[in-house]
Amino acid sequence: MEIIFWISIFLIFWAMIGYNISILLLGKIKTTKNEIDFSHQPTVTILVVAHNEEKVIKSKLDNLLMINYPADKLQILVSSDNSTDATNEIVTQYTKKHAHIKLYEVKQRKGKTNAQNEAVKIIDSEYIVFTDANAILHQDAIKHLMSSFTNENIVYVCGNLIYKNELQSNVSDSEATYWNTELKIRDIESRIQTITAGNGALYAMRKKDYVEVELIKSHDSAFPLLFGLQNKRCINNSHAQCFEKAGESYQDEYKRKVRMNRSILFDIIPTIKIFNVFKYRWFTYFYFGHRSLRYSLWFFHIIALISNALLSTKTFYLWLLVLHCLFYLLAIVHHILKSNNKILKLIYYYTITIIAQIHGVYNIITKKTKPFWEKAETTR
Repeated sequence: MEIIFWISIFLIFWAMIGYNISILLLGKIKTTKNEIDFSHQPTVTILVVAHNEEKVIKSKLDNLLMINYPADKLQILVSSDNSTDATNEIVTQYTKKHAHIKLYEVKQRKGKTNAQNEAVKIIDSEYIVFTDANAILHQDAIKHLMSSFTNENIVYVCGNLIYKNELQSNVSDSEATYWNTELKIRDIESRIQTITAGNGALYAMRKKDYVEVELIKSHDSAFPLLFGLQNKRCINNSHAQCFEKAGESYQDEYKRKVRMNRSILFDIIPTIKIFNVFKYRWFTYFYFGHRSLRYSLWFFHIIALISNALLSTKTFYLWLLVLHCLFYLLAIVHHILKSNNKILKLIYYYTITIIAQIHGVYNIITKKTKPFWEKAETTR
């Protein structure tokens, strides 16, 4: 039981701290940067999936009209996922004024991935840039994304999502703190070999490389894994920037995290062959430390708490159990008091992340997962 307890504690530590430290140290040793080629300016379609986005779709299209990229090589396509508000009407107004903006209407709502699958079929450009309706792109973002496709082995390029909130909140602060660290790790993974996950706000690929995935999955996690297993590269370009609001309420953030975990059980070990380090090299290490262990945190926490309780007949483990319970108690205190204490904020944010994983697992087991969801209103 002691062995089980300490293994669980170690794996929790490694997933959240140890792996990050190892990658940061690795980044100091391996300093090679990805090549860029700004002369590479192929035809591009910017694909935006929207479901009832009347609050932000005008700002989104105005933003895309300001993109700094050859006009004769750029198309904008909005794939409306059975929107029932004014989204379609707003986009239609733009299509009348701008010939390179088009609207595709998905008749039956099946979620973002399906809306992408359907829309891609009518795209005839060489490359596709995927972006969220509430993400504002830097005017040079497309140029930077395209500059990264320097060889055929690079099949997926992810942009740099920056959270910008006019009003800071405990939630947005915690998310930004986590995300800034995540970006550093992804940048190093990208330089060494390949990233293990992207982000839905901004990424690009060749149309010929596009693959339809299960509707329950998202491109963020599915594509880096799929291409990594083909020994192809998915990289991060930190200069291709876009901006979003982080969730400003714990309720919205919790829903987002539950949604992110809708296939968590299948992503822990998607295939046993991923651990063939001789074939996949650094990708094996990256996926195990960055994905497998993090997707398993819920399990390690449950095992650690149960084994700690069973060992509490010994004084040392009794004190550890007290500290264990105190950690969760502090999360409850923050939930009640909404304290501005940074430590309490991080403890609470981490705790709801674990609970969201458990919720995601529960939904999978009870078959309550769905490919579509209600968006977080505080991110609009």
